This record gives sequence, structure tokens and C-alpha cells, in this order.
Amino acid sequence: MTEAILLVGGKGTRLRPMTVNTPKPMVPAAGVPFLTHQLARARAAGVEHIVLATSYLAEVFEPYFGDGSALGLHIEYVTEKEPLGTGGAIRNVASRLHSAPDDPVLIFNGDILTGLDIRALVDTHRTSGADISLHLTRVEDPRAFGLVPTDDTGRVTAFLEKPQTPEEIVTDQINAGAYVFRRSVIDSIPTGRPVSVERETFPDLLASGAHLQGMVDSTYWLDLGTPQAFVRGSADLVLGRAPSPAVPGRHGERLVLEGATAAPDAKLTGGTVVCAGATVGEGATVEGSVIMSGAVVEPGALIVDSLVGEGARIGARSILHGAVIGDGAQIGPDNELRDGVRVWCDARLTAGSIRFSSDQ
Repeated sequence: MTEAILLVGGKGTRLRPMTVNTPKPMVPAAGVPFLTHQLARARAAGVEHIVLATSYLAEVFEPYFGDGSALGLHIEYVTEKEPLGTGGAIRNVASRLHSAPDDPVLIFNGDILTGLDIRALVDTHRTSGADISLHLTRVEDPRAFGLVPTDDTGRVTAFLEKPQTPEEIVTDQINAGAYVFRRSVIDSIPTGRPVSVERETFPDLLASGAHLQGMVDSTYWLDLGTPQAFVRGSADLVLGRAPSPAVPGRHGERLVLEGATAAPDAKLTGGTVVCAGATVGEGATVEGSVIMSGAVVEPGALIVDSLVGEGARIGARSILHGAVIGDGAQIGPDNELRDGVRVWCDARLTAGSIRFSSDQ
């Protein structure tokens, strides 16, 4: 296998309205745009040619990644004129593929962070003779996902919508967003209209007798659909829990990028990332958080599991816990923001405006 399709855009931009002014795949995760980690892992698995199927804000990707040579790849870009869904996006880039009809093509979603053994998925595809092979993962609570039960050989038996009752939860296996398609199957997807692989392509192929194989891989997996998940994913990359050859530095408790400044007594733990141009002041504590470029954390502030946008300022002694602070926002001293709070870009909170703890 030497080719892959990377699906970016659509729900891969869900972070944007709540935080920064660029789409999520370009927000730095562990110091580099998130897509860099996916591209680097694909290259390490033997992929040489990748087609980026883009839609929303597609123009930001090519100026950064170019032809892919810096990553040892050949990257091409195809932009949808109208939203086509996952299946439509795959079909829309078919003309850029070079594979023969029976060759395997790797396809993966742009908003999933995973430790999937890509070579093992391809090997499963080849040895099983499948038309499509799917990466499946197990989750404790599958109610928010579509279920994918398999038989004793790993062959997929059904695609079930999000279960509503306990009786409908027949498996804890879910679609993890990475596939290997037989090249000829891609050409069978309808053109010129939106198509969902989850709701149309996969069920229709199964009903027609096609062979869909599941490979359960229970290594690291995270859907980066929320800001909290994005922050967690970035921290896990720094800590080494999520594997990536693209992390710009050693694994550890913190990653302070070149051009960033942290006071000697600042405590940075839990996989915290301080981006270039950011400043963390004296006595500040930052745990498991991302401090974007140009942001300022003033002395004595406490920041836990939070995302601080570009150019934002967190005032002295302010507390953030599970917060998302938009670009350019100004949080005055002695504020306390907790439990999923969102502060929009360029907003202003004066000193002591908000607190969650009691007066006792």
C-alpha cells in the first residue's frame, strides 16, 4: 500500500467557532498542526502518496504542507465545490489515485487521533480478501456512536445507528474512522451528490454481499470533536501516550517551543504546550493545557486542562479549569472560570468579574 486519502474539513472544523481563527487540523497539537501527526504516521507505515480531500477553509492546507516533500510524501489537494459527505469526498478524489483496481487504499478521517497499527490493518485487509476493512475500537459507552458487530472471524455483520436502549447495545465496537478500500470499490461510489460511507456505502455493500472486515485495535483512540478532547490529545502527544513521530521534542511533562518564555519557577506539567511567542509568568501553574502563540499568562495564574487562544491574556491569580479562551480575549486578574466555559475571541473580562467558588 502506497496511497491514502485524508478527509479534512466538515466536522474537522468544529473547534473553530469556540476558539481560534483557523480550522482545527491547523491548530497546533503538541507544537505542530494536528494533521502533521497523521501525515507522519501514514508515511511511517509506508504511504508515499496522499490526496487531501478538503472542503471548508481548504485554502489553508496547501500553503503549509505544499507538495509534502518535507514529510517525505507526495501530497495532492482536491477541494469540494459543494459538501459531498464522507463517501462523496472519497469518490471525488478517485481520479488522483494511481492504484490498480485490486490495490488497497488507506482512508482516514482528519479529526481522529489514534495509535492504530496501520500496517496491521492493511495486512488484515490482504489476508481476509475483504473489499473494505475497517478499524474498530471498543468504548465503554457506545451510545454516542454507530455500532459495528462482527462474527467470530471479524467479518462485519451489521451497521447499527446510535443505540437508544440497553437492548440495542449489542456490541461495544464502533467505527474508528480509518479504512482500507479495494481501489475498485471507490469507483462504485455514486458521483455528483452527497454520500455517507457510514449510512449508505457500508450498509449497501453489506446488503449486496460484499466482504467488509473489521479489525479491533484497542490502542490509543480519541475523537477530537470538542475543545476538551483537543487539549487532551495535545497533552497525550507530549506525554507519549498518543504515538507520533512528528512531536518536535522529547516526550515529557511539558513542551516549551522555541520563542516561548516560561519563568523559572512556573510549574508546567501534564503535557502542557507553550507555543512560540507565548509567555508564562512567575509562580504560574499550567497543567495539561495549550497556550497558543502570543498568549500571556500572568504571575500566579492557575490553568488546568484549558486552551488559551492566540494573543489572549490571563490575568494574575486567575483560575482556568476546563476553559476555552478565544484569540485575543483578555481575562483580568482574580477571575475564576471552570467546567467547560467558553470565552469568545477578543472578549474582555475585568478584574474579579466571575468566580465559581463560594465566599467561605
